[in-house]
Amino acid sequence: MDLRHLRYFLCVAEEMHFGRAALRLGISQPPLSQQIRSLEEELGVRLFDRTSRRVSLTEAGRLFAPEARATIAQAERAAQTARLAQMGQIGHLSLGFTASGPFVPRLARALYQFRQSFPNVTLNLQELGRDGQIDAVERGHMDVAIVRCFDQPVLPDGLVPLQLVEEEMFLAIRQDHRLARQPRNPAIDDLKDEPLVLYGAVAGAGFNEHFLAMCEQAGFRPNIAQEAGSLATLLGLVAAGFGATILARSLTRLHVDNLTYRSFATPVKSRLWLIHRKILSPTAHAFKETILTAEDGWEPSPSAVLSG
Repeated sequence: MDLRHLRYFLCVAEEMHFGRAALRLGISQPPLSQQIRSLEEELGVRLFDRTSRRVSLTEAGRLFAPEARATIAQAERAAQTARLAQMGQIGHLSLGFTASGPFVPRLARALYQFRQSFPNVTLNLQELGRDGQIDAVERGHMDVAIVRCFDQPVLPDGLVPLQLVEEEMFLAIRQDHRLARQPRNPAIDDLKDEPLVLYGAVAGAGFNEHFLAMCEQAGFRPNIAQEAGSLATLLGLVAAGFGATILARSLTRLHVDNLTYRSFATPVKSRLWLIHRKILSPTAHAFKETILTAEDGWEPSPSAVLSG
């Protein structure tokens, strides 16, 4: 029994006339009659009472009709689900991001636009450090990662990097700090002997190594006074006077009492990278297209992006 048999049966049941049903279906009457007989033989029941003057449903046919309609409707829903899944319109998307990610206008716009354009896709958002994200994508536990690195990250085979944004880095310090009061912009070597607050080794993977290399190139080893596991802790410790830190431009949108931001005399830049497997799921492909074409000129607040 196939769906064509069910459609033929329902057409005859609605018309109660083989000739009219055949005309409606666009076939001749003999093949239609043969298909109905084939269906009856497969079911082992008679669906229609036929005479030379009229056609009527048997009791079995009358009870079979709503089940046939439900079967066809379910098959159509299944086909539509498959088509929507292929277009990325439904399904799941697991997205990892760095702590500063939601504050980057391009990513914030992409997340907002994706939620508007693909409301039936379930989004699973997770903040992770660089290495954790890359590992999750490689293992198939995450579809897309948004990581911050100064240079193109070294990735396992099968993963693809795409640079999204290049951002200037700023020095975050208390307003009463000497580097906040001096007229010229600070340089990296101004941080010699200054206590610094950085992310812990896991959260700061990639950034810490590059920053330490810059300090060594300037001729000193940095004084790391405290390590933080979250953005809130990082900013709180700096505002409390535990030391200075370095942040991406996107994070200077945050207002923290007693905190100020200074650009460096020689610009220091980092980059945001989109990481994914070579073969993308339909939903991951849809998100990639969204972030590549994210509109300019409007920046939702990070809370508007991540809520709901």
